[in-house]
Amino acid sequence: MTPTDATDATDATDATDALPAADTADATPHKRATRQRGAVREALDATEGFVSAQGLHARLRDTGSTIGLATVYRALGGLADEGAADVLQQDGETLYRACTPGTHHHHLICRTCGTTVEIEADEVESWAQRVAAEHGFTRANHVVDVFGECAACSARR
Repeated sequence: MTPTDATDATDATDATDALPAADTADATPHKRATRQRGAVREALDATEGFVSAQGLHARLRDTGSTIGLATVYRALGGLADEGAADVLQQDGETLYRACTPGTHHHHLICRTCGTTVEIEADEVESWAQRVAAEHGFTRANHVVDVFGECAACSARR
């Protein structure tokens, strides 16, 4: 069973959860903007660094939210599909982080504390395009996450 197969009584989304049309900026033609989806987006925006769906769900619960875990998974998946959330696979777990839709960037990620810095790397962009072209690839995409130890964690050693 996948996380989105799980059912939870609090996952039911009915017409009372729909936001007014003016508040649907984060909805795609296939995704309805709901209060629950908005709450997940707000919680992700307020989170420093990357967080798992379970971690975000726990934070929502700590604030009194009744949003179910399956709803959190669906909302995060939708945000990632729209480019509003970065996705990182680490130690077999999917982690999410809010980002600005439509921007291409890379990350420096501290292995110790999880501090994440968005970086632009023109050298990586030109290298990726050159290597793709050399091998006959077009419309190439790439993801670069650089892991290390931030200055604060290094200073604690």
